[in-house]
Amino acid sequence: MPTLFRKVKDVKNFIRDIKNSAGNAHSIGLVPTMGYLHEGHMELIKKSKLQNEITVVSIYVNPLQFGPEEDYQRYPRDLERDLAMCEEAGVDVVFAPTDEEMYPEKPKVRIEVEGISDVLEGAFRPGHFSGVALVVLKLLNIVHPDRAYFGEKDFQQLKLIQRLVKDLSYPVEIVPVATVRDKDGLALSSRNTYLKENERESALSIYRSFLIAQKLFKAGNTNANDLKQAIREYISKHPHVKKIDYVEIVDEDFNIKEGEVSQGDRILVAVWIGNTRLIDNWRLSYEEV
Repeated sequence: MPTLFRKVKDVKNFIRDIKNSAGNAHSIGLVPTMGYLHEGHMELIKKSKLQNEITVVSIYVNPLQFGPEEDYQRYPRDLERDLAMCEEAGVDVVFAPTDEEMYPEKPKVRIEVEGISDVLEGAFRPGHFSGVALVVLKLLNIVHPDRAYFGEKDFQQLKLIQRLVKDLSYPVEIVPVATVRDKDGLALSSRNTYLKENERESALSIYRSFLIAQKLFKAGNTNANDLKQAIREYISKHPHVKKIDYVEIVDEDFNIKEGEVSQGDRILVAVWIGNTRLIDNWRLSYEEV
């Protein structure tokens, strides 16, 4: 069983002792999560274990990144299940603080990254990325990892964190890990548990729309509006699609593309399937899927 810490001071002392005893020879990998772990998280953990002597998984549902009408209260939680999965994966340390431990007082700091915090997810979820940025920076300060692991499924979040670390000169390597999909193509997410059985087929329209856009791109259609329109039309015709918040294409620096797109650009979507909001993204490529 991994060593479980609930208090900031305890995990900080543990990490300090490891660093001191090993003369800083032990590298530490951090996998930040909100719990209810799935195979996507396991890929992050696998990568960390390959690259580091010590792997720390944080499990914390951060209230600051949820809006007042969002799913904070019903977000799935099961610490015992998560600990069992961490044990099976060979995790060394789990840090699972309470709200009172992470935020003894209401934070007065807001963190914004120009061009990332305020568009797409940031526009539809005001304050979301400020909450993400604050909790990630706190975790980096608490654990002092050599590397931290984030999934490409939350591509905008990944770009935000990469920019924060770069601009603030944090001594940590941010390691992206490719999106993990179920056999039918649905990107793994803790929120998939919200989907009713008859809604899953509609949820698959997201992945299948990416394949349509990919086919158009490989055939030579590099017009951003054409690709976005094809995606919208395909997703919209499915019965349980309640609303499409956005379909956009960005480059690797998260500039929204107008006109022509290129290999390596990302399609990003947010879609409501019934009462469940799913996000996903796809890297345009000339390679076979």
